[in-house]
Amino acid sequence: MNVVKAHNRHSSQRDARSDISTVVRETPFASGRVRLDTAVASSPGRFHPINEDWYSVLDATVPLFVVADGVGSGAMASSASRELVSRLHDVLERERIDAEAIRRAVLIADREVRRSIASRTDASGAATVALCAATDVSLSRWLVAWVGDCRVYRVSATRDEPAQLLTRDDTYRHLRERPPPGGSLDDPARMVGNGAVDAPNVCDVELGRDEMLLLCSDGIHKHAGPRDMSRLLRRKLPLATRCGNLIDFARASGSSDDATVLVVQRSGRPRAGLARLISLGVLITVVAGALLWLAADWAAAHRLSSASTPISAGMQP
Repeated sequence: MNVVKAHNRHSSQRDARSDISTVVRETPFASGRVRLDTAVASSPGRFHPINEDWYSVLDATVPLFVVADGVGSGAMASSASRELVSRLHDVLERERIDAEAIRRAVLIADREVRRSIASRTDASGAATVALCAATDVSLSRWLVAWVGDCRVYRVSATRDEPAQLLTRDDTYRHLRERPPPGGSLDDPARMVGNGAVDAPNVCDVELGRDEMLLLCSDGIHKHAGPRDMSRLLRRKLPLATRCGNLIDFARASGSSDDATVLVVQRSGRPRAGLARLISLGVLITVVAGALLWLAADWAAAHRLSSASTPISAGMQP
C-alpha cells in the first residue's frame, strides 16, 4: 500500500541546557480521505559522541515507521541501529506487510546486522527496535512490533487521557530470566543483531481519528510518564515541535541517554472533505435542473392536450 508524501521538512535545533543537537523532521502523508502527519526528533546522550539511536527518516512512500536503539555496551552500536532500520525498510517496502512479513524481516535483519558487525570486529553488537505499519488504505489498522525495550504508545484524541502503552519490554525481569554477571533485571534480554531473538513481538492496533502512535527509545520512556507524553503531544503546536518538546522534557527530568521520538497522527483531509461537498453540490444542482426540465416539459404537454380538446368537439357533425 502506497501513500502520497506531500513534503519533508528537516531542521536541527540545539538544546541550550545540554548543548546537544536535536534532529527534527516532519512529513505529512495522504491516503484517500485520510491524512497522516508524521514527525521525528532525536538527540544523542551526554556521554555519546554520536547518536546510537536511529529512525525512519520519513522519505518512504509506505506507512512504515521504525525506531532502533543501539546497545551501548555492544560493538558499533550506532551502525547496528542504522543498519537495522535500513534493512527493515528494504525488506518490507517490497512486499505486502503482515505479521509474518514483519517477523521474517526482523529475522533477516538480525542475520545481516550480525554478519555486518562480524566482518569488522570480533565483538558482538545489536539494537532494540519498535516498528509500526499501517495495513489498510484508511490507515486505521496497524501492526506494532518490537524487540527489546523500545516502546510504542497510543495517544488518545481525548486530551486528559494518559498515553496507552502497547508493548511490553523484553527485559530479563519481564521474561523471568537471569541477567548475565554485572547485568540488571531491567536490561533488554532480546535484541536484533546478535542472534538473541527467535521471533519479534507483533500485535494489531486500531487507530482512530486524531489519535497518535508514539515510538520511542528508553531515553524517553524512562524519564517521561504516559500523562507527560499525552500532555505534551496534544498541544496546539507543529507535530515536530511537540516531539522536540518531549525530548526537552526527558532531558529536564534527568535523561542523559540517546533519545528518539517518532509520532504518527491520523486525521481527515480537509481538502478531501471540501471536494466531497463541492461534488455533492454539483450533483444536487444537476438533479434539480433535470427535475425542473421534466416538470416544464410535462406542463407544456399538458397545456397542448387541454387546448386540443374543444377543437375536436367543434368538428363533430
